[in-house]
Amino acid sequence: MNETVIEVSIAAAPSVLWPALRDPSLIRRWFGWDYDGLDDEIIQIYGTAVADPDAHTLELGNGDRFALIDQGGRTIVRMTRPPQVPDDEWYEDITEGWTTFLHFLKFGVEHHGLAERRTIYLDGPLIPGESAASILGLGHLPAEAGGRYTATLAPGDYADGVVDFVSALQTGVTIEDLGPGLLVVAAKPTVPYRAQQELQIILATYDLSADEFDEIEHHWKQWWDGRSRQE
Repeated sequence: MNETVIEVSIAAAPSVLWPALRDPSLIRRWFGWDYDGLDDEIIQIYGTAVADPDAHTLELGNGDRFALIDQGGRTIVRMTRPPQVPDDEWYEDITEGWTTFLHFLKFGVEHHGLAERRTIYLDGPLIPGESAASILGLGHLPAEAGGRYTATLAPGDYADGVVDFVSALQTGVTIEDLGPGLLVVAAKPTVPYRAQQELQIILATYDLSADEFDEIEHHWKQWWDGRSRQE
């Protein structure tokens, strides 16, 4: 089996991006989402990594390998994953997770200088007939990154921005009123241990007051809980 390669191109030099792979306080600004165990997870994953600062490469304990490739004013951030082994049932989920997180790294660096963010995380089964895009009113997005969109999201919020990225299972869009923020809607991979297709939503916000964030978080979770009761 072949290795899996995930990469993004970021408008920053490798020397600028390297600390974002080594400093836990910076890693949490693009990796994962806010929850009580995030700091421990970062230490577990990155604490034993083998780093080569001169080559700008970092190999994690499971064999996943980062490389920062200088493109003269831009950097390719490349994640190379070892081939999947037969008993690794989480391989596809982890691959999709890295896809999400590398795009949060790109967005955070290019739009906010990797400033602190606050995130909202939702996941659960898709209701029959839904799709990862239509559930948030994003069924008519431009097909490629960079295209502008306007939409009324399922929680009832008006949003506008640009399509940040599109992959086989994920769509990322910016939301101007949230910093701008980045909303990623992902259909989880279809795998044997997952009885039905599931949806994952991560919304990263920037420069909001505590009250503003709490209001948005309550609004989204109230919508999600109400939607889940309709299944």
